[in-house]
Amino acid sequence: MGIATIAIRNLGRNKFRTILTLAALTIAILAFVLLRTVIWSWTVAVEQAAVDRIGSRHKVSFIMEVPKRYAEDIRQIPGVKHVAYASWFGAKYPKDKDAFFGSIAVEPEDIVKVYDEIIVSPTELQAWKENRRGVLVGDAIAAKYGWKIGDKLVLQGTIYPGDWEFEISGIYTSKRATVDRSSVWLQWKYVNESRPPRMQDQVGWIMSRVDSAGNAATIAKAIDKQFEDRDIQLLSMDERAFQASFLGMLSTILDAMSFLSFVILVIIALIVANTIAMGVRERTQEYGVLRAIGFLPKHVVAFILSESLALGAIGGLIGLGFAYAFINLVFGPFIEQNMGAYFPFFRVSPSVAGMAFGLSVLLGFLAALLPARQAARLEVVSSLRRVG
Repeated sequence: MGIATIAIRNLGRNKFRTILTLAALTIAILAFVLLRTVIWSWTVAVEQAAVDRIGSRHKVSFIMEVPKRYAEDIRQIPGVKHVAYASWFGAKYPKDKDAFFGSIAVEPEDIVKVYDEIIVSPTELQAWKENRRGVLVGDAIAAKYGWKIGDKLVLQGTIYPGDWEFEISGIYTSKRATVDRSSVWLQWKYVNESRPPRMQDQVGWIMSRVDSAGNAATIAKAIDKQFEDRDIQLLSMDERAFQASFLGMLSTILDAMSFLSFVILVIIALIVANTIAMGVRERTQEYGVLRAIGFLPKHVVAFILSESLALGAIGGLIGLGFAYAFINLVFGPFIEQNMGAYFPFFRVSPSVAGMAFGLSVLLGFLAALLPARQAARLEVVSSLRRVG
């Protein structure tokens, strides 16, 4: 029987304490994974941004519009394959007025070329193109409200006041988290016709697909140069930077959550260290006996480290099991349906799971170093005399 096997069996000598320690580890791991999943979900659109896509907006502010004709000028720039323009519509669903979701006016033919990760059947896409009051809705928001193809959809405008009646032409999903699955996309032409003449033919931003990711930065500069002598100038950047600009105002919140997640790791280390230290104190005489019959200090260290590593690994696995069940099966679907605009994909990612388990084991190792060092330095006679 090896040292590691004996050390792991020691975990069962005080079952109540071990169970309490594992319960505390499980809760800590669950909290850590939840916080890291929030951060990952919030930033996943940036991490998975298309490297061959460029976003262009008004140079002064994102809320200011640019002429629609700029899209046609951008199409003529060498290296640009597809161009799509969009405007924020802003709407509320009368049956759930507190809910927030994206409502964006686009040109159907262009948007699916620039965002090739969109998955929608050719039949539904064609129906959307042919219906000026048609909308394409994400599968997450459709599931939330029970929307089906052909349903009449009434939205209350905010930027464009009044009740707007649409018809659901199709339901889309996405291959990547770069597209929010809780959005409603409507026909830009239909919205444009409702605006006063002086405000028509204006768009919020323009997205371009380029022929090579390596040329994205060069093409972005070429786009800006194209309009530098005009009254309204553009600011263009690759999609990752474009998405990151939205997260800039949230950086402090994300940093605070990241700090809090690592505070939880310190708590994990203290929990394991306390358990191991108590076990070492209780078994001081046993370690003295081992030393007396020929075991070396390194063997005592191996006993203690193996026990702590096993505790960290078991607690990490149980915590991840609960995290997967709670986040992926219960909390995640609820968040995607109700807060899809902020968290389009709320799932425990492999990277977060690997980080949680690896750090749990590592902290189990670190937490045992001091108790192991102290036990290894005990004199045999002193160990045999110690009681409690």
